[in-house]
Amino acid sequence: MKLKSISTLCLGALCCAATANNVLRYDRPARFFEEALVIGNGNIGAIVYGDQRGEKLSLNDITLWTGEPEKGVTTPDAYKAIPEIRAALDRGDYRAADSLQRKVQGHYTDNYQPLGTLKVDYLNRPYDTPADYSRSLDISNSLASAKYTVNGYPITTEYFASAPDSVIIVRIATADPAGLDAVVSLDSRLPHSVAAKGNEITSTGYAAYSSLPVYYNNGGRDKHSYDPDRGTRFRTIVKALNEGGSISDTPAGQLKATSVKTLTLILTNVTSFNGFDKNPATQGRDYITLARKRIDSAASKSYSDLKERHTADYKNLFDRVEIDFGQTAPDIAALPTDVQLKLYTDSATANPDLEELYFQYGRYLLISSSRTPGVPANLQGLWNESLLPPWSSNYTTNINLEENYWPAEVTNLSELHTPLLTFINNLSTENAGQATARSYYGVDNGGWSLGQNSDIWATTNPVGLNVGHPSWANWTMGGAWLATHIWDHYLFTGNKNYLKEYYPALKGAALFCLDWLTERDGELITSPGTSPENLFITPDGYVGATLYGGTADLAMTRQCLMDTRDAAAALGTDKELRARIDKALKKLHPYNVGKKGNLQEWYYDWEDYEPTHRHQSHLFGVYPGRHITPAADPKLARAAERTLEIKGDKTTGWSTGWRVNLFARLLDAPKAYSTYRTLLRYVSPDGYRGEDARRGGGTYPNLLDAHSPFQIDGNFGGTAGVAEMLIQSTPTSVTLLPALPAQWADGSVKGLRARGGIEVSMKWADGKITEATLSSEKGATTTVVYNGKSKKVKIPAGGSVTI
Repeated sequence: MKLKSISTLCLGALCCAATANNVLRYDRPARFFEEALVIGNGNIGAIVYGDQRGEKLSLNDITLWTGEPEKGVTTPDAYKAIPEIRAALDRGDYRAADSLQRKVQGHYTDNYQPLGTLKVDYLNRPYDTPADYSRSLDISNSLASAKYTVNGYPITTEYFASAPDSVIIVRIATADPAGLDAVVSLDSRLPHSVAAKGNEITSTGYAAYSSLPVYYNNGGRDKHSYDPDRGTRFRTIVKALNEGGSISDTPAGQLKATSVKTLTLILTNVTSFNGFDKNPATQGRDYITLARKRIDSAASKSYSDLKERHTADYKNLFDRVEIDFGQTAPDIAALPTDVQLKLYTDSATANPDLEELYFQYGRYLLISSSRTPGVPANLQGLWNESLLPPWSSNYTTNINLEENYWPAEVTNLSELHTPLLTFINNLSTENAGQATARSYYGVDNGGWSLGQNSDIWATTNPVGLNVGHPSWANWTMGGAWLATHIWDHYLFTGNKNYLKEYYPALKGAALFCLDWLTERDGELITSPGTSPENLFITPDGYVGATLYGGTADLAMTRQCLMDTRDAAAALGTDKELRARIDKALKKLHPYNVGKKGNLQEWYYDWEDYEPTHRHQSHLFGVYPGRHITPAADPKLARAAERTLEIKGDKTTGWSTGWRVNLFARLLDAPKAYSTYRTLLRYVSPDGYRGEDARRGGGTYPNLLDAHSPFQIDGNFGGTAGVAEMLIQSTPTSVTLLPALPAQWADGSVKGLRARGGIEVSMKWADGKITEATLSSEKGATTTVVYNGKSKKVKIPAGGSVTI
């Protein structure tokens, strides 16, 4: 073992394979969203189709939602139903409990909206795809492109979304001496006006001030409510720059390019969103001035400068981690990505390049969708084309929002966790989560709570409008689950100033849990409660959702209380609260093993209505929680694995991603790997109607996650799962290759992060570590577990240790 200064740390021996395989490649344009390429700068983004007949980019701004700030609790007396529900449960009347739960429901969340569409319609282009057509997304540089030949002349289009300059760039270049002729247009499905002048198009519009989810039955009436004086406003500007030929505006609000050799389009958008508690119409940002400043600033730079600034900013994040599981056979590696995905699905053919690509694609997506404070990546990340997207493309907090951020710390993108962490602070405030705790649950101790759904306005109430099914509408543990991200971020960073700032939100979630607990037979339980979206069958045959003492509730409560206690100790504060938490933890109803050897989900050992249900919330303590481990709790770990065995392998994309992590934490390398392969199961685009269409959970041709439909959480779950197979950590230990599958017997990784503020790079052969380097900016002492042994190491501040 040797010590090195971090400045002289040589990672040459730990270098991974070249990044040439970090490219999604296709041999035809996209017809469906699920084939298109997505780009984004964490604020604005585009869905790129790459059609040789004409460019189409579907545009999004992550702050463009329907709605306005919360105006107060819609059902302030809802908490009065809680004693009735508890009484019904106490007498075993689960039907009545389910019915009464509907009294504890409020309004729905708002909908995330599409911004518009940028089109470039070419004149006199061939309908058929050119034989040499290629389309790609290089995730090492965050650059998309389309290349093909028309009339013997090559045409290249490049696309990227720049964070430093807050713009989207499209650059179309042709070698044809005659140049290209095209019409550029900008449209939106939202109320808007559009005008063109000189070489610019400007679009100004607004979103609805209120909306309902697509699944809510409101009698066929419009689910959007519009008022020109209300709602979030937006300003989109497109500036066209040309080399050769000319650009002119048209009365139809379009731009016409004539005989242009190179056409560069610079697009920006700014909304009036100014925070979750600010009215976007009366207290909004000066979006018009901001949009003008951004477009003028970007237009003052050359294309090469814009591209260099973009790639440098992006690579500062992306290049922190490299990974190598071996080489794919050249004949397979040469195939388009969607063809590789089908082959991978239909055979046992090895494709380590594809497995690496999927891992890194998750990191690409997080960089591209999570850089706006207080506005985390939503159910579709950043990319949505629908006015009424599935589940409103909102923040679903009974797994999906949290799963989006599982890879943030371990894959060395810690600062991208910030949008979620600041959002949690928003949720915890007096008029948000604290008001929900008081009005819906009767908890008035400064604690806060969150139901299953939220949105950009930090909605926290249980949704349903008094008609939602309790299995999803009446879940209470969103705050407890989300708050665990606060302590885990600290474990990875050791940033005590951060912890001081966010501790009140963590403490508030714990305070709610403490007062929400009720005593039964000398134990503390929750009542009422549900296990997200799942149903039980009582001995008399009733299929229900509402119960007391559900395992998932208590698992999340336990982790939230433990995290709060540890955070308070780290800050040297709230001694009495710590003592109260320790007392409550000792009285919590324990985990139980059911008659099938499974980890019991319900207070009683009831049958599941759907044994293969996609949610496995009662396994929270295994992952993402940290209080059930095979070493410390072998009986419970075996029961958790038995639960997964009963559930089987067929489920949604996001659920599969979760199960990869669960099997990795349970140290079952073969199942973790086979589940990862299941996640990479080819799924046809939703709009494809061929007889050979493939449906269900898995991965679309563009590698986005298929619930189906598209949800981005599975991508992030898969990325986190790969990392979990390679490294697991606690505040005092780092385990290398804890669940390494035989298929990755030889490989290397650079730049993964461990709790304790440690960065890890390593190589292995025949499943054994051959070299590992641990570095730390602040210094750390930890026990490294590898190759069947353990070694305590002390890493100097700013230095490293190589094993």
